[in-house]
Amino acid sequence: MLRKILVVGAGKSTSYLLDYFIEHAEKENIHLAIGDINPDGVPKYLHDHPACTIFRFDVLDDDQRKKSIHDSDIVVSMLPAHFHILVAKECIASGKHLVTASYVSEEIKALHAKAKEKGLVFMNEVGLDPGIDHMSAMQIIDRIRSQGGKMLLFESFTGGLVAPESDTNLWNYKFTWNPRNVVLAGQGGAAKFIQEGTYKYIPYHKLFRRTEFFTIEGYGKFEGYANRDSLDYRKAYGLEDALTLYRGTMRRVGFSKAWNMFVQLGMTDDSYTIENSEGMSYREFVNLFLPYSPTDSVELKLRYYLKIDQDDIMWEKLLELNLFDAKKIISLKNATPAQILQKILEDSWTLEDTDKDMIVMYHKFGYELLGKKRQIDANMVVLGENRLHTAMAKTVGLPVAIATLLILNKKIKEPGVQIPIDKLVYQPILTELKNYGIHFKENEVPYLGYNPNSVAS
Repeated sequence: MLRKILVVGAGKSTSYLLDYFIEHAEKENIHLAIGDINPDGVPKYLHDHPACTIFRFDVLDDDQRKKSIHDSDIVVSMLPAHFHILVAKECIASGKHLVTASYVSEEIKALHAKAKEKGLVFMNEVGLDPGIDHMSAMQIIDRIRSQGGKMLLFESFTGGLVAPESDTNLWNYKFTWNPRNVVLAGQGGAAKFIQEGTYKYIPYHKLFRRTEFFTIEGYGKFEGYANRDSLDYRKAYGLEDALTLYRGTMRRVGFSKAWNMFVQLGMTDDSYTIENSEGMSYREFVNLFLPYSPTDSVELKLRYYLKIDQDDIMWEKLLELNLFDAKKIISLKNATPAQILQKILEDSWTLEDTDKDMIVMYHKFGYELLGKKRQIDANMVVLGENRLHTAMAKTVGLPVAIATLLILNKKIKEPGVQIPIDKLVYQPILTELKNYGIHFKENEVPYLGYNPNSVAS
């Protein structure tokens, strides 16, 4: 009997996800229903494929949402995270399994008992950061424990970056996923983690000036800043007794210091709108955040405000974005500073058709075994093919697709709301990912404990 997979949301992160399903359609006897608010944006080869049905899907249309989910065997939601709850509730009502790549929200978590009662698998955080980071970390942590080791330290950093051959700007960065998430990164509360047994909190306005450094063999030096609430994963990873637990985001060295200029100016603020934003020039936008002066230029005022010299690379980075251009006009009505900044950055940081992106992940495991402290450093580098088939889409989409088929085939069957930290879940997914070039390189290195100048070989 033909089995139907419903995928709702067909954005940037779904190219490999959809290709994986198509690749396995005949063998797995599946039909793929792809619903998106803009179905014309789905690649033509999928419209023409006999195993696919493409249709316009509006998650806010109650009747359509109910019918689409009812007619499927399993649902994959690649919609913006705040829409998952609408899909999840309908999956409960219709008795359908659900897979997402997003963080588990409190609303989704509250459905655990109902999902378990109905025997439904609600698999979340099974893409990339969160996802592959959980699975790869737990694989090594479980191995250390099986040998009798005691975990002392775990650090994990992930970055969605531009590949070296496509790195053509002073920021060493281009958008490889949702630009809005990049602009708003770090907001919504202090970053929380524990280092050497001491709790640490970094408020947003200090976040981008507290960085760690790593070197990945063959790819050079990177920096990382704290990400969200690392303490959320102490229980999930079984690291309640670990002295250090720190999760973060990775960028090329110098990015965080430069990004901090926008934070200090107030350009990343998304809490209020600028009523006369439409028609404003980039130069006028910058001037909104600077003191009035009857004589000083916008450039001079900004350099004074941020205390940067004209020959500072920070200044060159700002000039590269055309921030002081009086002819470039903002076309957004009643936009927030963050929305305007996003639009300005998209002018310079959008991937070209032939550009390639790069995913870099770095884990550090400190543990004690037979009375001796040891350390394992592990890293993963994945390069994209082009603007459509990106490393980001590959590392987000493939584990979601693999998990979906494993659930459909009853290889993963523990019900309830969950993340992929159980060996029965992560082992087959990581094994399959190796076939697509996604794997970790591990090295035993001398135990350093917490070291802000880490080196990953």
